[in-house]
Amino acid sequence: MLTVLLLTLCFQSSMAQELKQFTLEDLNFGGTNYRNMVPQNKWYGWWGDELVRLDVESCYLVNKQTGRETPLFTLAELNKANGADDFHAVYNASFPYADKPLALVENGRKRVLYNFRKKKMEWSQDTPGQSHADWCAASRSVVFVRDAQLYVTDGAGHEQQLTTDGSREIVYGQSVHRDEFGISKGTYWSPDGKRLAFYRMDQSMVKDYPQVDIFQRIATYQPDKYPMAGETSHKVTVGVYDVEKKKTVYLKAGDPTDRYFTNISWSPDGKTLYLFELNRDQNDCRLVSYNAQTGEKLKELYRETDAKYVEPLHPILFLPWDSSKFILQSQKDGFNHLYLFDTQGRELKQITKGKWVVMDVLGFNTKRKSIVIQSNEISPIQANVFIVDINSGKRACMGATNGWHNGQLSESGQYVADNYSAPTTPRNIDLVNCENGQVKRLFTATAPWKGYNVPDYSCGIIKAADGTTDLYYRLVKPVNFDSNKQYPTVVYVYGGPHAHNVDARWHYGSRGWETYMAQKGYLLFIIDNRGSENRGKDFEQATFRQLGQEEMKDQMQGVRFLQSLPYVDANRIGVHGWSFGGFMTISLMTNYPDVFKVGVAGGPVIDWKWYEVMYGERYMDTPQTNPEGYEKTSLLNKAQDLKGKLQIITGYNDLTVVPQHCLSFIAKCIQAGTQPDFFVYPGEPHNMRGHQSVHLHERITQYFEDYLKPLGKE
Repeated sequence: MLTVLLLTLCFQSSMAQELKQFTLEDLNFGGTNYRNMVPQNKWYGWWGDELVRLDVESCYLVNKQTGRETPLFTLAELNKANGADDFHAVYNASFPYADKPLALVENGRKRVLYNFRKKKMEWSQDTPGQSHADWCAASRSVVFVRDAQLYVTDGAGHEQQLTTDGSREIVYGQSVHRDEFGISKGTYWSPDGKRLAFYRMDQSMVKDYPQVDIFQRIATYQPDKYPMAGETSHKVTVGVYDVEKKKTVYLKAGDPTDRYFTNISWSPDGKTLYLFELNRDQNDCRLVSYNAQTGEKLKELYRETDAKYVEPLHPILFLPWDSSKFILQSQKDGFNHLYLFDTQGRELKQITKGKWVVMDVLGFNTKRKSIVIQSNEISPIQANVFIVDINSGKRACMGATNGWHNGQLSESGQYVADNYSAPTTPRNIDLVNCENGQVKRLFTATAPWKGYNVPDYSCGIIKAADGTTDLYYRLVKPVNFDSNKQYPTVVYVYGGPHAHNVDARWHYGSRGWETYMAQKGYLLFIIDNRGSENRGKDFEQATFRQLGQEEMKDQMQGVRFLQSLPYVDANRIGVHGWSFGGFMTISLMTNYPDVFKVGVAGGPVIDWKWYEVMYGERYMDTPQTNPEGYEKTSLLNKAQDLKGKLQIITGYNDLTVVPQHCLSFIAKCIQAGTQPDFFVYPGEPHNMRGHQSVHLHERITQYFEDYLKPLGKE
């Protein structure tokens, strides 16, 4: 019997040795082999209701019944029609006209409409020096920024300069309010392409943060406008340019001081502009309409207030079959849901309801008078596609009911190209018919980690510190896990708003670095505390005016769960996170110094008074109105409490969490006699780019290897 047991153990050991080992070049997104180690993917676009697969050399028409592909056009055909080999790929092609065989293709120097039926160029437009370009399919005009000024070139190629005072201080046609409130661009075409709404941001009154470029013979000053919490913010106005009249008017919205304008949308006839207006306290939000020709205010259609904050993130959407009605998204009942309004501002009905969140709107199904959404109705850690009848509110899940889905809706809303993964499914892509629910599998990715020594990934639920709220966690066990051993454990944390770590994707959303650490003998633990996204208003607002406090309590619930596991070495628990997670890392290290032995904090917020106005004041109010909260959450006051080994890492030119945070904390540690380690990436922003990310994760790993793992050196 002993001989058989020894032979079995030898066989298992031999098998483990034969399995391949991961490197950071495999698992980190900056690694040389990373692309071969993520699940294979295919890219699709819609030409009306025709599905097109996009690739480098060719675009293929996909038969919706059989899934078979036939070439639509090739790169060689495009370049032949162009008369030169200017284009190097067609995977970025789009199909702006459902009823015309035209593909829009750009290469940075030229924008063309290629007729793939006639195999000729239908239209072209040179794009020299254009940034923040926004092309309009209706008019074929494009708006863009050149040398800080705003220009429009119409479909016939006539260029018009709209502004003359653009500069670093007067910014046109770009995202404003530091990309908060769902803003990601600064120009908005009317449906007919005859008018253009654009942002103008005056930040001349905002103080400069003194960034420095060290890669010169003598380092040069590169100031960045950075409005900090409680300080003077920029002023934004909205202009409307009439392409035919070549005239600009500005919305008569009143004094823009300490106000935010967001979620711009047009009426279907292009005569009225809608936007949400928010006060600086972010607790009073109003939907207002304006005459696009005169800039005159027409009507306040909706107002929402909240004792803590209102956060408008989505423009209104007009019903394609009824231009007198629109859909508005709001969390006013506690969860983000859809409401139907008319253009007089009357709320007609609540379309969706329940203790779940509408996460995205994919579009409309005009035949069924329905809206297609993604929500987490099935599970808080899932995202599924639903079709919702606007009249009755009845919903039906389209496609697989498990996993995390990302859908692309066809022109009419009849079909969804559904790209999804599940905990044990790397990737599937299905074509779903919203008319009858039929599903056609288009692609199944093979497991990219076959032959590698892969850890075990699991997901579970524990209670938050309030004793009632469910929190979801991910546990990654070391490879070749032995329940009789005790392992060093790293808690990976983010914890902040508008993000989550645990979901029903492949391996429960586990990051590659976690697998790398599990291979080295660590157990990894990740939990989404209160304050993170997709769980409703109360869940998110629990952290209001005291960032980090409730989050730490929930993270410690996770630690207590870990300490209850016999295979966790409670004397060797570490913590790591970046950005808000860096703030959480140092918070945990200094508030619970006897629990966390080692920490690595990347790009950490140290004191919220140094963070930007829009985000910082939403969650903390101002330092003037909430001095107790700022004092309580500041890590400057915790420098003397540092006990374990802490490494702080930052990008030297971080424009998001400016270097003042790290440097001020280190100065406090020097005064207190505590000894953090510090590492800087010169020239890098908030997140390390390219292969420097591999270097970063090597450094993070080595810190835990040096200070958390010793003992048995598993």
